[in-house]
Amino acid sequence: MNDCIFCKIVKGDVLCDKIYENDKIIAFLDIAPVNLGHTLVIPKLHFKDLFEIPEDVLFDLIIKTKKIAKSVMTAVNAEGINLGMNNKSAAGQAVFHAHMHIIPRFSQDGLKHWPNKKVNKADLEKTRDLIVKYLKYE
Repeated sequence: MNDCIFCKIVKGDVLCDKIYENDKIIAFLDIAPVNLGHTLVIPKLHFKDLFEIPEDVLFDLIIKTKKIAKSVMTAVNAEGINLGMNNKSAAGQAVFHAHMHIIPRFSQDGLKHWPNKKVNKADLEKTRDLIVKYLKYE
């Protein structure tokens, strides 16, 4: 996609602070980080979100994300790491080129986690049954 900022990064039309690259993925520092070291790991080919990524690319993406996350954590002396992937607008996806966030975490960084909701057992069971109904095993 010509107007995709991440595709432009992959082509070299937009500069980035690249930290890793292979034939399927590229990783670079986020220009608006949550914390220093916040890294994005993206497939080189354009896939809109998690649901479009072929399994071989997704496998490489997560394996390299694990390795990169360990290096990021060590480099910035983080106390932890959040991994995140926003899929679709309602989930906060702002760039519609699939990407994983590696976010270094510190106990006093001020980032809050999402709230938990109280639900009753019947709603949990109904939801479980619906998910299982739509789950397709290969």
